[in-house]
Amino acid sequence: LIVLLAFNCSPAKKPSKPTSKSTTKSTSKPGGYTEAVATPFRKKVVDYGKKFVGTNYKYAGQSPKTGFDCSGFTSYVLKEFGVIASPASSIQASEGRYVAIDKVMPGDLIFFGESKKKISHVAMVVKRGSDGITCVHSTTSRGVIVENISQSTYWKPKILFARDVISED
Repeated sequence: LIVLLAFNCSPAKKPSKPTSKSTTKSTSKPGGYTEAVATPFRKKVVDYGKKFVGTNYKYAGQSPKTGFDCSGFTSYVLKEFGVIASPASSIQASEGRYVAIDKVMPGDLIFFGESKKKISHVAMVVKRGSDGITCVHSTTSRGVIVENISQSTYWKPKILFARDVISED
């Protein structure tokens, strides 16, 4: 259990299936990624997540009152819209369906770490565009922030894969 906690943002709990439906589309833009166009549902999810920018980081945190860790944050935001995701990043990493990084949509989750078996962080996609992928996430050093992970020398090399926990296919 100690090893599991060392590589996760919060303790593991049993996963639940997502319950909300949504579809997405993308449009081509020159250079970088193609621009993703969010459905109204995905936009609401992301906009809600951005309301917590400035909230402090707290290990195993799952509330805006006490602070969030990375997976507690994504779980909390998704739960507001009826999408149940574990508050543990290692479990979130197997929920929903795989999405290629260059096809992520707002509301999808991106996972970071050394390997698929050593997940250390999760973030929620805000935007995919010609300038890269922007996410909202809770970081240990800055709390909840919005940043372009494609342009981050810290996060970019740690990107592993993405999951769509919103759409029900």
